[in-house]
Amino acid sequence: MDKKELHHLWIKVRRIKPLYFLALCGVCAVVFVVALRDNYSHMVSLRSAVYSADKSDGNIEATLQNLQSYVTHHMNTSLTTTNGVYPPIQLKYTYDRLVQAQSQQLAEESSQNASLYTQAQAYCEAKYPYGYVINKVPCIDGFIQSHGVSVSLSLGTIPASLYEFDFVSPTWSPDLAGWSLVVGVIFLLLFVITYSFQTWIKKRVR
Repeated sequence: MDKKELHHLWIKVRRIKPLYFLALCGVCAVVFVVALRDNYSHMVSLRSAVYSADKSDGNIEATLQNLQSYVTHHMNTSLTTTNGVYPPIQLKYTYDRLVQAQSQQLAEESSQNASLYTQAQAYCEAKYPYGYVINKVPCIDGFIQSHGVSVSLSLGTIPASLYEFDFVSPTWSPDLAGWSLVVGVIFLLLFVITYSFQTWIKKRVR
């Protein structure tokens, strides 16, 4: 390509202003930052709703689903903090209520068993007033089994991990923040390409 052709090409491409692309890239960067902050702010609001529902015994399932859906579909919504506990969502109040309810149930059943055992002793003492212990023990066991209320040993310890959660935020998401990032990168590439091309042609024309 001779200088005449380059000069003709230079007349055409110099109409393109690379700084416009750079300015548009700057606008996208501002939108990107604002959108990221909005994503995080909304996540904090949803996380607070979970904590509130946990404390007040509200609709935990619905608030957790809302939080999970938002975090997993938006950038900059990670629940993990640098110096925070892990997993970041711990339903302490819900867990404590379940443990308390279990303890109360066990206490009630133990009380019922103690009362039943006292009744069994009284019954067998009356039935075998002068009998040997060997007669009274089967009598007591039989009475308890026939009227039985036994402690629910199957309850066991409630696993705390069932009430601890963490949701992963995506690296990129198709929301305002994600698309402003994509468009901003495109404008930046256009700036680099046009500026480099114009600089190259300008040097060749001279």
